Amino acid sequence: MREERWLRYAALFYATGLALHTADHLRRGVDAVTPQVLWAGNISTLLGVTTVVLVLLGHRLGPLAAAVTGLPVAIGVSAVHLLPEWSAALSDAFPGARGTGVTAMSWTVVLIEIAGAALMGAIGLTIVLKERSYAAVGMPRRSSTGPSRSTKLSK
Repeated sequence: MREERWLRYAALFYATGLALHTADHLRRGVDAVTPQVLWAGNISTLLGVTTVVLVLLGHRLGPLAAAVTGLPVAIGVSAVHLLPEWSAALSDAFPGARGTGVTAMSWTVVLIEIAGAALMGAIGLTIVLKERSYAAVGMPRRSSTGPSRSTKLSK
């Protein structure tokens, strides 16, 4: 199915941004963020890695995990990094950042992660909704490995 292929590409794009963003945080030092941002990032990373693995393995829960994880991660990372400081605990604001090691590379990798997470979430949601619509009309679910059973039988 074409959507699953695009979901895999989006998951790889997100994983690239996630890895580079994590590397940028390590470069900046863990003391550059609050403990709350550090833990939110760790939880987000764990969910993200799990989702990417499910998607790349073609697991049946991959699209659902992508839908449930991708969009909230994109929103959360955007809120933490792209908004001006809005919370003493949950903000690592890039706008106006001085002396925190935020560089053009920091901006680039966080934007890649956000775009990848949003894309992965949107494609995952599309697949989940499409599968639900098949179920609603009584059609067999399409497998991620090939044509549905009814298609194979009709040939």
